[in-house]
Amino acid sequence: MDFMYYPQPLADLIIAFSRLPGIGPKTASRLAFFLLQHVDDATKLEKAISDALQNIKQCSVCGNYTDSDPCKICDSERRDHSLLCIVEQPRDVVALEKTGEYKGLYHVLHGVLSPMEGVGPEQLNLSSLFGRLEKVKEVILAVNPTVEGEATSLYISKLLKPLNIKVTRIAHGLPIGGDLEYADEVTIARALEGRRPL
Repeated sequence: MDFMYYPQPLADLIIAFSRLPGIGPKTASRLAFFLLQHVDDATKLEKAISDALQNIKQCSVCGNYTDSDPCKICDSERRDHSLLCIVEQPRDVVALEKTGEYKGLYHVLHGVLSPMEGVGPEQLNLSSLFGRLEKVKEVILAVNPTVEGEATSLYISKLLKPLNIKVTRIAHGLPIGGDLEYADEVTIARALEGRRPL
Protein backbone atom coordinates (compact mmCIF):
# COMPACT_ATOMS: atom_id res chain seq x y z
CA MET A 1 0.00 0.00 0.00
CA ASP A 2 1.36 3.42 -0.93
CA PHE A 3 1.38 5.66 2.15
CA MET A 4 2.70 8.82 0.51
CA TYR A 5 -0.84 10.25 0.32
CA TYR A 6 -1.51 9.79 4.05
CA PRO A 7 -0.40 11.96 6.98
CA GLN A 8 2.21 9.96 8.92
CA PRO A 9 0.04 9.32 12.04
CA LEU A 10 -2.75 7.93 9.81
CA ALA A 11 -0.27 5.76 7.89
CA ASP A 12 1.08 4.45 11.20
CA LEU A 13 -2.46 3.62 12.38
CA ILE A 14 -3.20 1.73 9.14
CA ILE A 15 0.07 -0.19 9.45
CA ALA A 16 -0.75 -1.05 13.08
CA PHE A 17 -4.19 -2.39 12.11
CA SER A 18 -2.77 -4.39 9.20
CA ARG A 19 -0.51 -6.28 11.63
CA LEU A 20 -3.58 -7.81 13.27
CA PRO A 21 -4.51 -11.33 12.12
CA GLY A 22 -7.03 -11.39 9.28
CA ILE A 23 -6.77 -7.66 8.60
CA GLY A 24 -5.48 -6.70 5.17
CA PRO A 25 -4.45 -3.21 4.03
CA LYS A 26 -7.94 -2.23 2.76
CA THR A 27 -9.68 -3.29 5.95
CA ALA A 28 -6.95 -1.59 8.01
CA SER A 29 -7.54 1.61 6.06
CA ARG A 30 -11.33 1.40 6.58
CA LEU A 31 -10.86 0.86 10.32
CA ALA A 32 -8.47 3.81 10.62
CA PHE A 33 -10.83 6.16 8.76
CA PHE A 34 -13.79 4.90 10.80
CA LEU A 35 -12.03 5.70 14.07
CA LEU A 36 -11.08 9.17 12.87
CA GLN A 37 -14.72 9.84 11.98
CA HIS A 38 -16.09 8.33 15.24
CA VAL A 39 -13.95 9.77 18.00
CA ASP A 40 -16.19 8.42 20.81
CA ASP A 41 -15.76 4.87 19.52
CA ALA A 42 -12.02 5.41 19.15
CA THR A 43 -11.79 6.63 22.75
CA LYS A 44 -13.77 3.59 24.00
CA LEU A 45 -11.50 1.26 21.99
CA GLU A 46 -8.40 2.94 23.41
CA LYS A 47 -9.74 2.54 26.97
CA ALA A 48 -10.73 -1.11 26.41
CA ILE A 49 -7.26 -1.96 25.06
CA SER A 50 -5.57 -0.12 27.92
CA ASP A 51 -7.76 -1.81 30.55
CA ALA A 52 -7.14 -5.25 29.03
CA LEU A 53 -3.38 -4.74 28.91
CA GLN A 54 -3.32 -3.53 32.53
CA ASN A 55 -5.76 -6.02 34.08
CA ILE A 56 -5.45 -9.27 32.14
CA LYS A 57 -2.64 -11.62 33.12
CA GLN A 58 -1.85 -15.30 32.87
CA CYS A 59 -3.19 -17.54 35.62
CA SER A 60 -0.22 -18.77 37.66
CA VAL A 61 -1.76 -22.26 37.73
CA CYS A 62 -3.08 -23.00 34.23
CA GLY A 63 -1.74 -20.17 32.05
CA ASN A 64 -5.18 -19.01 30.89
CA TYR A 65 -5.89 -15.27 30.63
CA THR A 66 -7.62 -13.94 33.73
CA ASP A 67 -8.29 -10.85 35.79
CA SER A 68 -7.87 -12.78 39.07
CA ASP A 69 -5.13 -15.20 40.12
CA PRO A 70 -5.78 -18.08 40.20
CA CYS A 71 -8.46 -17.93 37.53
CA LYS A 72 -12.09 -18.79 38.29
CA ILE A 73 -11.77 -22.23 36.69
CA CYS A 74 -8.68 -23.26 38.69
CA ASP A 75 -10.21 -21.82 41.88
CA SER A 76 -13.56 -23.59 41.49
CA GLU A 77 -14.39 -26.48 43.81
CA ARG A 78 -17.13 -27.52 41.36
CA ARG A 79 -14.63 -28.54 38.67
CA ASP A 80 -13.33 -32.11 38.36
CA HIS A 81 -9.71 -31.87 39.51
CA SER A 82 -8.93 -35.37 38.24
CA LEU A 83 -9.34 -34.20 34.60
CA LEU A 84 -6.82 -31.90 32.92
CA CYS A 85 -7.31 -30.69 29.36
CA ILE A 86 -4.22 -29.36 27.60
CA VAL A 87 -4.89 -26.71 24.94
CA GLU A 88 -2.75 -24.50 22.69
CA GLN A 89 -4.17 -21.05 23.41
CA PRO A 90 -6.52 -19.30 25.85
CA ARG A 91 -9.14 -18.96 23.10
CA ASP A 92 -9.32 -22.79 23.05
CA VAL A 93 -10.48 -22.73 26.69
CA VAL A 94 -13.32 -20.43 25.64
CA ALA A 95 -14.28 -22.77 22.78
CA LEU A 96 -14.41 -25.80 25.09
CA GLU A 97 -16.26 -23.91 27.84
CA LYS A 98 -18.95 -22.82 25.36
CA THR A 99 -19.90 -26.48 24.84
CA GLY A 100 -20.89 -26.82 28.49
CA GLU A 101 -19.67 -30.45 28.32
CA TYR A 102 -16.23 -30.31 29.93
CA LYS A 103 -16.08 -29.88 33.71
CA GLY A 104 -12.37 -30.45 34.42
CA LEU A 105 -9.37 -28.14 34.60
CA TYR A 106 -7.17 -26.73 31.82
CA HIS A 107 -3.52 -26.21 31.06
CA VAL A 108 -2.66 -23.66 28.34
CA LEU A 109 0.58 -24.23 26.40
CA HIS A 110 0.62 -20.84 24.62
CA GLY A 111 1.76 -22.45 21.38
CA VAL A 112 2.93 -25.74 19.90
CA LEU A 113 6.30 -27.22 19.09
CA SER A 114 7.60 -25.74 15.85
CA PRO A 115 11.34 -26.15 15.19
CA MET A 116 11.02 -24.12 11.96
CA GLU A 117 9.85 -21.12 14.01
CA GLY A 118 12.27 -21.76 16.87
CA VAL A 119 9.60 -22.98 19.29
CA GLY A 120 10.89 -25.81 21.45
CA PRO A 121 9.62 -27.29 24.73
CA GLU A 122 11.28 -24.45 26.66
CA GLN A 123 9.06 -21.86 24.96
CA LEU A 124 5.84 -23.67 25.91
CA ASN A 125 4.10 -23.59 29.28
CA LEU A 126 5.26 -27.11 30.17
CA SER A 127 7.38 -26.64 33.30
CA SER A 128 4.37 -25.95 35.54
CA LEU A 129 2.42 -28.90 34.10
CA PHE A 130 4.18 -31.56 36.15
CA GLY A 131 3.47 -29.81 39.43
CA ARG A 132 -0.25 -30.09 38.70
CA LEU A 133 -0.50 -33.84 38.10
CA GLU A 134 -0.79 -35.14 41.69
CA LYS A 135 -4.62 -35.51 41.65
CA VAL A 136 -4.97 -35.92 37.87
CA LYS A 137 -6.22 -39.28 36.56
CA GLU A 138 -6.68 -38.29 32.91
CA VAL A 139 -4.99 -35.77 30.65
CA ILE A 140 -6.92 -34.81 27.53
CA LEU A 141 -4.84 -33.43 24.68
CA ALA A 142 -6.96 -30.90 22.80
CA VAL A 143 -4.43 -29.28 20.49
CA ASN A 144 -5.21 -28.53 16.86
CA PRO A 145 -4.72 -31.36 14.34
CA THR A 146 -1.78 -29.77 12.55
CA VAL A 147 1.68 -31.25 12.04
CA GLU A 148 2.94 -29.11 14.92
CA GLY A 149 -0.06 -30.03 17.07
CA GLU A 150 0.48 -33.73 16.43
CA ALA A 151 4.18 -33.41 17.32
CA THR A 152 3.28 -31.55 20.52
CA SER A 153 0.70 -34.19 21.50
CA LEU A 154 3.20 -36.99 20.90
CA TYR A 155 5.88 -35.18 22.91
CA ILE A 156 3.57 -34.58 25.89
CA SER A 157 2.16 -38.12 25.83
CA LYS A 158 5.72 -39.53 25.95
CA LEU A 159 6.52 -37.29 28.93
CA LEU A 160 3.38 -38.44 30.77
CA LYS A 161 3.60 -42.17 29.98
CA PRO A 162 5.91 -43.08 32.91
CA LEU A 163 3.54 -41.33 35.35
CA ASN A 164 0.70 -43.86 34.90
CA ILE A 165 -1.80 -41.17 33.93
CA LYS A 166 -4.39 -41.93 31.28
CA VAL A 167 -3.66 -39.76 28.23
CA THR A 168 -6.42 -39.25 25.66
CA ARG A 169 -6.86 -37.07 22.60
CA ILE A 170 -10.03 -35.32 21.50
CA ALA A 171 -11.63 -36.99 18.50
CA HIS A 172 -11.23 -35.40 15.09
CA GLY A 173 -13.46 -36.03 12.16
CA LEU A 174 -16.35 -34.79 10.12
CA PRO A 175 -18.35 -31.83 11.39
CA ILE A 176 -22.10 -32.13 11.83
CA GLY A 177 -23.63 -31.37 8.45
CA GLY A 178 -20.37 -32.09 6.60
CA ASP A 179 -20.30 -34.12 3.38
CA LEU A 180 -17.87 -36.99 2.86
CA GLU A 181 -17.18 -35.96 -0.71
CA TYR A 182 -15.77 -32.58 0.43
CA ALA A 183 -13.66 -33.89 3.31
CA ASP A 184 -9.95 -34.51 2.87
CA GLU A 185 -8.44 -37.96 3.38
CA VAL A 186 -6.88 -37.18 6.77
CA THR A 187 -10.21 -35.93 8.17
CA ILE A 188 -12.01 -39.06 6.93
CA ALA A 189 -9.26 -41.29 8.36
CA ARG A 190 -9.55 -39.53 11.75
CA ALA A 191 -13.33 -39.89 11.67
CA LEU A 192 -12.93 -43.64 11.11
CA GLU A 193 -10.34 -43.94 13.90
CA GLY A 194 -12.57 -42.04 16.32
CA ARG A 195 -15.71 -44.08 15.62
CA ARG A 196 -17.72 -45.34 18.58
CA PRO A 197 -20.65 -47.72 19.05
CA LEU A 198 -24.22 -46.43 18.91
